[in-house]
Amino acid sequence: MKYFDNAATTPPYKEVIHTITEVMSAHYGNPSSLHRYGEDSARLLQKAREVCAEALGVHAGEIVFTSGATESNNIAVKGAALQWITRGKHLITTMTEHPSVFESFKQLERQGWEVTYLEVDAAGEVTEEQVAQAVRTDTVLVSVMHVNNETGCVQPVAEIGRMLKKKYPRVLFHVDGVQGFGKVPLYLKESGIDLYSLSAHKIRGPKGIGLLYVREDVSLFPLLTGGGQEGGLRPGTENIPYIVGMAKAVRMAKEAEKTVSERLKLLRATLMEGISRLPELKLNSVPEGAPHIVHFSYPGMKAEALLHMLEEEGFLVSTKSACSSRKAEPSRVLQAMGKLPDICLSGIRISLGDEHTESDIQDLIAALNKAVGRVRHLKGENLT
Repeated sequence: MKYFDNAATTPPYKEVIHTITEVMSAHYGNPSSLHRYGEDSARLLQKAREVCAEALGVHAGEIVFTSGATESNNIAVKGAALQWITRGKHLITTMTEHPSVFESFKQLERQGWEVTYLEVDAAGEVTEEQVAQAVRTDTVLVSVMHVNNETGCVQPVAEIGRMLKKKYPRVLFHVDGVQGFGKVPLYLKESGIDLYSLSAHKIRGPKGIGLLYVREDVSLFPLLTGGGQEGGLRPGTENIPYIVGMAKAVRMAKEAEKTVSERLKLLRATLMEGISRLPELKLNSVPEGAPHIVHFSYPGMKAEALLHMLEEEGFLVSTKSACSSRKAEPSRVLQAMGKLPDICLSGIRISLGDEHTESDIQDLIAALNKAVGRVRHLKGENLT
């Protein structure tokens, strides 16, 4: 099987697996304990924090380890809203955010906050002008993802962040960086970003671990209570093996960012050109998108039907976000982009990884041609 679902999760580096196994075997002390084993774990924790901070260009004390980006996003959005409620109860985000962000805003909305959901254009983008026009005197937080997890659309988060810091310095800016890190360069400090979420399993690290960058002078309301771990924002005994594994994956992804990104851009262009030659398929991704995600639709077909045809040919792809792909509903992201209903119901996402080659892409294009050809000859069957 050829795996083309890297936006959902990635195969961990062998080096990461080895590191996790080694740490789990030899360093099982609680980092809060005062004895030698605890101190050994505490040193590993601090080193991992420093490695992640260096890769992000921030300070070690600004890194909070979490169970993953879903938790990071929840802490950022709800923690900011609850902490700064005296400033106001107005929040801003986009219509195409990941469910962990979008549903956090929906939950706050039900609790009395007012949320402005920015519309996107046909490519899925918002502009800094839209954000500026939406800001009010009672706005507390703006949240815009870096790279869309379905279409690969790259948002101008650096421009938005710099604009906010210049014109509205009291407004906090959160970025879901899950799909961008290691693929699309972003400099947090220079971009005026206050909060930034990251997940290890999207960059060939382990599942169940992530981080939240919290700018040093930003305070958040803790969603969990208990011990004082992670600055009180994420109480509970730290998962040292996975934290160390994440740090290794973060470092490796950052070191390979330029070469991987350039290679994936070429593979993506080849794939998009191959898809465009099939008149039945409609590309939803734009050429300027992230280098690892291609999204298209087959109007009139259920996405699952084409997905399973490709699986029969030995290729694993996905429909929409893995967090919502089992729901038989039209894509919220494509709807926000103004796509027709049959396009919103028939989307396929192909997401590349650094293991893929030109030969893999050509084989996938051939499989797509074969699958579409099969459909052409099955008009009499009820495929929709």
